Amino acid sequence: MLKEFKAFAMRGNVLDMAIGIVVGGAFSKIVSSMVSDILMPPLGLLVGKVDFSSLFINLSGQPQPSLAAAKAAGAPTINYGVFLQTVLDFIIVAFTIFLLVRQVNRLKAQPEAPPAPATKECLYCLSAIPSRATRCAHCTAEQK
Repeated sequence: MLKEFKAFAMRGNVLDMAIGIVVGGAFSKIVSSMVSDILMPPLGLLVGKVDFSSLFINLSGQPQPSLAAAKAAGAPTINYGVFLQTVLDFIIVAFTIFLLVRQVNRLKAQPEAPPAPATKECLYCLSAIPSRATRCAHCTAEQK
């Protein structure tokens, strides 16, 4: 059973998938950092000095000065700013994967057209003759 598992785990598909998952997880962290640390601050500045990660709706009815204070108090909140960052993360990751798959599909070798046959059949005696021949060597009939 151990040999079968080793054969299964070392097949190209499983190993490629495992590598893809690890690289995808690391890439997701990079994109999340890029969105929260690089893209959202200037976007918040353009919108009116808004920190998207602190945008929330307090459902408890008691005023809370910040999201951290609401969480510390155990107040139920809808964290729509964090949700917006997560949606932007997803859009960037999905678009990057789309571009990657598109490029891989372009780079895949297009199936080559089969080469022209080297021989053709004589229209009269049905013997094989070179495709560039104008006359059959067997029956001497002219070829088209």
